[in-house]
Amino acid sequence: MKKKDIIEGVVEKVEFPNKGIINIDEEKVIVKNVIPGQKVKAVVTKKRKNKIVARALDIVEKSPLEEEAPCKVFGECGGCLYQSLPYEEQLKLKESQVLELLNTLDTDFQYEGITRSPNVFQYRNKMEYSFGDEYKDGPLALGLHRRASLYDIVTADDCKIVSDDFNIILKTTLDYFSERDIPYYYKRTHEGYLRYLIVRKAVKTNEILVNLVTSSQMDIDLSEWIGKLVECNLDGEIVSIMHTINDNLADAVKVDELRNLYGRDYFVEKLLGLEFRISSFSFFQTNSLGAEKLYSVVRDYVGETKDKVIFDLYSGTGTITQMLAPVAKKAVGVEIVEEAVEAAKENAKLNGLSNCEFIAGDVLKVIDELKDKPDIIVLDPPRDGIHPRALEKIIDFGVKQIVYVSCKPTSLVRDLKVFLERGYEVERVRCVDMFPHTVHVETICKLYR
Repeated sequence: MKKKDIIEGVVEKVEFPNKGIINIDEEKVIVKNVIPGQKVKAVVTKKRKNKIVARALDIVEKSPLEEEAPCKVFGECGGCLYQSLPYEEQLKLKESQVLELLNTLDTDFQYEGITRSPNVFQYRNKMEYSFGDEYKDGPLALGLHRRASLYDIVTADDCKIVSDDFNIILKTTLDYFSERDIPYYYKRTHEGYLRYLIVRKAVKTNEILVNLVTSSQMDIDLSEWIGKLVECNLDGEIVSIMHTINDNLADAVKVDELRNLYGRDYFVEKLLGLEFRISSFSFFQTNSLGAEKLYSVVRDYVGETKDKVIFDLYSGTGTITQMLAPVAKKAVGVEIVEEAVEAAKENAKLNGLSNCEFIAGDVLKVIDELKDKPDIIVLDPPRDGIHPRALEKIIDFGVKQIVYVSCKPTSLVRDLKVFLERGYEVERVRCVDMFPHTVHVETICKLYR
């Protein structure tokens, strides 16, 4: 087998996150974005001594597990890879991927299964849509990137993983700017105006925040667009419309200026009896009802907190910190995003919690400055896991109990190996599916020294 060879074979299994395995003439070939049981035609793109990678060209035969996907752009859009799999099969696949990784560790643990998402569809509370065109020089599009494309955008006006309010707001916005021939920001030339539309909606309060992200290359009166949004027949209520000016060349939302066009600059969500004010760029779990399931597992794994000091490292807007604070002696959250820390402080006041402290900074640096000695540590790091030096400092606290929340099991297993080498054992493990139809899964581990 050599580069550019065309191969055909059946996907025997899928390793986390989306690496399909095909065996051809006793050689293992990795093909991304496929489903177990599919017969795939692919082209070899990389051939190294111990690794062959191929890119799928066509699905020759569907997997026996597959059924008809309800979304009209399934397969074109870059999301929802597993939507053609029945939900029970999705859960089995995610479980098997996590357990295969965890079983490489030299430790015994109690595996407690996978918790389903309360909603399989219409579960997301946030979407970041991109402006562009569906093909070169085509009409304006607003939605999600076409699979394996840097530039083409698939209009997602009937997306199944968000509420209908998202689709109505998207279509209203797309129609408005299309009718007026307002250009999108072209990434190749860095010219144009429209960049992103961000929509966020609370499940418990039904409040909606809309944020239009543009360049500063045009000065457009947006009052008519605001009027059309407010007049939309929605299930929820728009309480905030923001306008972000972003002239950064990177294909990501950066803030040069943030303007409040309508209402207030935040919306309110409720979780486990607590209230959270969420602003345009505050981190918050994207599946509100799933987050309640996730945090309930964390609370169970943490156990008794009375008169104890708890460190919540990588605390985001402080959800876990505040959830554990009520009977604790003190709860300390550390988070690198300053806006999230300010939001956490406001939310703690809102919830009447006086024993929470939130510190803005990198865990690696801040950890040396913490004056309190923790009894329990909760870790909820970004996808890439914990910085090796920060991990050593965390272990040096010597706490008897750590709860690790991970959104990327490969990073989790890498970090767990270090914990095991330093005298910890893994006691309990549970998965929580926060992202139905996607490759992602949350894993919660309880460790003891």
